[in-house]
Amino acid sequence: MAHIPPHIVDDIMQTARIEEVIGDFVQLKRAGANLKGLSPFTDEKTPSFVVSPAKQIFKCFSTGKGGNVASFLMEKEHYSYPEALRWLAEKYGIVIPEDRPATPEEIERRSERESLHIINEFAAEHFKNNLHNTDEGKRIALSYFQERGYRPDIIEKFQLGYSINKSDDFTAAALAKGYKLEFMGKVGVTKIKDDNNYFDFFRGRVMFPIHSVTGRVLGFGGRTLFTDKKIAKYFNSPESTIYNKSEILYGLHFSKGDIIKYDNCLLCEGYTDVISMYQAGIQNVVSSSGTSLTKEQIRLVKRYTKNITILYDGDNAGIKASFRGIDLILQEGMNVKVVLFPDGEDPDSYSKSVSTSELESYIEEHTQDFISFKAEILLKEHGDDPIKRASLIKEIVQSVSLIPDQITRNVYMQTISDRFDISENILSNEIIHQRQDHIAKTHNAPEFRNVPVEKPKKPLELKKEIGIEITERDIARILVLYGPNAVSLDQLDEDGKKIIIETSVAELICHELDVDELYFENPIYNKIHQTVKEKLDEKIFLKSSAFTRMNEQEIVRFVTEVEMDHQEISHNWATKHNIFTKSEKDKIYQAVMGSIYAFKSAKIEQQIRKIQQELKENEQELPTEVIIDMLSEQQILENIKMAFSDKLGRIIL
Repeated sequence: MAHIPPHIVDDIMQTARIEEVIGDFVQLKRAGANLKGLSPFTDEKTPSFVVSPAKQIFKCFSTGKGGNVASFLMEKEHYSYPEALRWLAEKYGIVIPEDRPATPEEIERRSERESLHIINEFAAEHFKNNLHNTDEGKRIALSYFQERGYRPDIIEKFQLGYSINKSDDFTAAALAKGYKLEFMGKVGVTKIKDDNNYFDFFRGRVMFPIHSVTGRVLGFGGRTLFTDKKIAKYFNSPESTIYNKSEILYGLHFSKGDIIKYDNCLLCEGYTDVISMYQAGIQNVVSSSGTSLTKEQIRLVKRYTKNITILYDGDNAGIKASFRGIDLILQEGMNVKVVLFPDGEDPDSYSKSVSTSELESYIEEHTQDFISFKAEILLKEHGDDPIKRASLIKEIVQSVSLIPDQITRNVYMQTISDRFDISENILSNEIIHQRQDHIAKTHNAPEFRNVPVEKPKKPLELKKEIGIEITERDIARILVLYGPNAVSLDQLDEDGKKIIIETSVAELICHELDVDELYFENPIYNKIHQTVKEKLDEKIFLKSSAFTRMNEQEIVRFVTEVEMDHQEISHNWATKHNIFTKSEKDKIYQAVMGSIYAFKSAKIEQQIRKIQQELKENEQELPTEVIIDMLSEQQILENIKMAFSDKLGRIIL
């Protein structure tokens, strides 16, 4: 992907209108100078999502998310920063130049991929037209979908279709449009034996287009309507340069918004499971389309949530085989839960037999953690046999050992201990051994099951002072809001006469910090400070809008927060009511110096605590003269701290 030049980034961010972009996702209504709507990130009834057209930022008060137009796309669509910029550039017609001319091979590959996409889009439209506008399609396929209870809007949304039961209905139509037979073969809609011998791969089947996350048709699933057991129930598109089934989840294009909103992804087996659940109102659902779950599919879900709930058929004979999928989910650091439907039911059938509220209640009441689920399934098989019971516990512990986070492992370990009445120490040792074996196998190293685990030496821990964080944030806030603002300083000239010097808030803060060689511990505030300093060297004074155009999203979020929290006093109070109130801006010198003195005081307090902690931990080992020096240094710091406190006391904000 080509690098986007800074001047193009500026063009994109200055051209894009946040209210227009967000308006495509959220219904916004005017609320004073701002726009308001329901949060797209959570389920809420009272609007708490605010967009500021003037400042080109948004803030979701339900979730705390905020930022600029690119940040919104990153949160809502889970784009990377470059992907968000490219989306905006395409929307507003801004051309992003290539770093270098593409090679002929790159152009050919790009051209081929685009050709395959175009053929799939044509195929989807062709199959959809067959369904609605041909006698065979309406009589056979449309009636089938209607018998399954699918509403017209759902049939339209999922682009369901039908491939006429004729050897070359699609291929002939595509060739007439000028599409290459070679590319039809590559996407699998046409089977080619030779140039004069080919046929429609999906003939006589109802069609389920498979979409990418962004909505492009990558391939198809085709279901036969014949009852002949010799005919495969489903055909799927073959692998191609645009379709890799191990990296795709059916329905994700439609469900990703609800997956983010409810912070949970429901995973089922087939196309019809997804469609029926979606129609029933449960729309955070996807399917692995009958294939075994893969790491790539799990990582795809991880872009949207860390929580997966697997929906199992009540009579699914392959449940045990699916344990591998649970282990893969755990290994990726995700949380997995399980719902087992009643005997003879699956998500498709059950969602049609009950109301939406009953379906929601069933899922909520029957969701169980993977330990309970695995134990229940295996205990049915093993009964009370102690040897098999031990094997069962070992198998569950093996699953827990795959979890990368130690705290999560410990929580599950306590669950196993309580359920099976077995010592946590025994389980802990077994988990350590399992993890050692796993690491050894991963790195092709010999097993080190019996290697003793050396306890790490406890380092000297310095508790981070809350005061430091608060004062750093306040200085960064002032830099962002008032950096370019002028401030007057009283100074004495060489003759001792009082003179007034004009400077900026940014220059005053940077000077005060440089004098004492102070720095910010928080990397976000430190980056803001360093950026301001660099621009001051170029005689550039940054406004808050400059920070909201940066690609560091943590900085964008921080600036959005302080912008939204910063309420300007209405001009009407002065003009209409003759009421004049001093704002922070009016007494900016006091605000700056108060913040600086508070920060310096917190830094001094941190040094004092460090000395106190070192004395407490090492007093017996330190020579007397070192202790005396440390106590003297502490006293000096205490005196400086008192001086700062005195200055703070004199600053009335």
